[in-house]
Amino acid sequence: MTTSTVLYFLGASVALTIAPGPDNTFVVAQGVSRGRKAAIITALGMCSGVSVHTAAAALGISALLYSSATAFMVLKYAGAAYLLYLAYKSLKEQQILLPSGTVDGQTWRVMFRRGFIMNVVNPKVALFFLAFLPQFVTGRSGDTSWQIFILGLLFMVQAAVVFSAIGYLSGSVGDLVARKPRVARYFGWLTAGVFASLGVRLALAER
Repeated sequence: MTTSTVLYFLGASVALTIAPGPDNTFVVAQGVSRGRKAAIITALGMCSGVSVHTAAAALGISALLYSSATAFMVLKYAGAAYLLYLAYKSLKEQQILLPSGTVDGQTWRVMFRRGFIMNVVNPKVALFFLAFLPQFVTGRSGDTSWQIFILGLLFMVQAAVVFSAIGYLSGSVGDLVARKPRVARYFGWLTAGVFASLGVRLALAER
């Protein structure tokens, strides 16, 4: 890959990452309801999921989702069920705002895992990488699988930076609202609503 190809890829990747979508909504919801650290940790978990989709695209596994309606449906409904489960958990726990400094080791693992699983079980993300990464691969640059791995790594790094910035900004709002308990009480419902809407949206998604 040439330098110009890499720069073009990074520019396109940043633009796509910044564009409003379910991932941004998920990170913002975590930031507003849990604070900066939780949002950033969730974002890093989501970005780690990119490694799975990159490997799937490089190894041809993502092509199965493209060619098999059954495989797509199974993964889609698994992802939707997980998001609806998170909505239920948010309501059951009556989730309230937590200052950014209160994220302990256990919460760290929970937030990271949630972001990771949400990304991995979304078949739309898998198909996106299957369509997006090969556009920047050239036969002159060697093994195409390694090129896809490298591009996936670059995408993961820039996404981590962008999503962390979004998480930090949304977490700043959350930290301010956390000082107002009457307002904070309602953000558990907000988070549940975001999870539920994302789950329904994924369940209705088409290839």
